[in-house]
Amino acid sequence: MPDHPLYDISAIEEVLPHRRPFLFVDRVTKLEMGKKIIAEKDLSPDSFFFAGHFPGRPIMPGVLVSEALAQTSGLLLGLTWKERGQSTNQERPKSFFLANVTMKFSAPAKPGETLRLKASLKKEYGRLFFFEVAAYALERQIAKGTLTLVEGE
Repeated sequence: MPDHPLYDISAIEEVLPHRRPFLFVDRVTKLEMGKKIIAEKDLSPDSFFFAGHFPGRPIMPGVLVSEALAQTSGLLLGLTWKERGQSTNQERPKSFFLANVTMKFSAPAKPGETLRLKASLKKEYGRLFFFEVAAYALERQIAKGTLTLVEGE
């Protein structure tokens, strides 16, 4: 974990509409505006999803890993647009919704780990944004795939 993240939780909450317990990004460690982002999520053993998934052998549900990657992708767009002054309505910034996801899971994410979330914007087509994404814990790949976000109102 870096000593000083580029963006902390307060900056993230200015961009993403999600709130705890459904906010799955704690900090941004690297950002290449409009291109790439690396963010992190600390997987506290007290997280709500570990209690029932699975008792005795808790792992983060794959759908939540996918959601964390979608939030990271939306954060790349939101931070880029905010830095460029493109967010037109400060009271209600632009929202993005998950339109498509294709993910391959290769290992479980466990309590106490830090999930490193990577997203790269590959293509824009109108209101559609196509990303390549990957999640890691330490150097172990958890998931890799593609997802599409659509700009909503």
